Amino acid sequence: MLTWLTRDSLTFPPLDKALHDPNGLLAAGGDLTPERLVQAYRHGCFPWYQDGQPILWWSPDPRTVLFPDELHVSRSLAKFIRQGHCQVSFDTDFAAVIAACAAPRDYADGTWITDSMQAAYCELHRRGIAHSVEVRQNGELVGGLYGLAMGRLFFGESMFSRADNASKVGFVALVEHLKAAGFVLIDCQMPTNHLHSLGARAISRASFAEHLARHLDQPNTATWAR
Repeated sequence: MLTWLTRDSLTFPPLDKALHDPNGLLAAGGDLTPERLVQAYRHGCFPWYQDGQPILWWSPDPRTVLFPDELHVSRSLAKFIRQGHCQVSFDTDFAAVIAACAAPRDYADGTWITDSMQAAYCELHRRGIAHSVEVRQNGELVGGLYGLAMGRLFFGESMFSRADNASKVGFVALVEHLKAAGFVLIDCQMPTNHLHSLGARAISRASFAEHLARHLDQPNTATWAR
């Protein structure tokens, strides 16, 4: 039975209570306050829903992740990066990145990054929890991604690209930045060919929960531009 959350409690049901069909649906309801969002990621779930639906909270099994040491950069992508077509920055325009991620896409009817979601994650950014990667060409924002950094874990949320390789360049830069700062895992949530081409793979929900327990409260040395 699906658990319905109230606004009075930040407690999520155990991850093993998530439904098998649809895969990973754990709870519904609640709100998008910073406190609840932080608790959700610490617990191992994330919000994903369409405008007009109640807030839905997911913990899929298996979980798609990338270990920084397993990043795969193809020869063509490495050459493209060396040629310096793109300039990468961190946390210089979070609002623009999340708005671009929410923009309509040719392969989708709508967006799950609603106005309320954008406002909630912008607040997490102001609190120093959510971070963005910006990829520019000649000063124009052509790609990027955003997510949450907690302990030695980064929880990726969404990325966009308006130019060839732009999101890949941003992702590679993020992984290298996180690896240097002592991060051990990047949560990619759901599988895509794009992520698998960069080295992401599936692990069990139980294994993901073990990483949460071991690394959420460990320090890291990441610095982010403000």
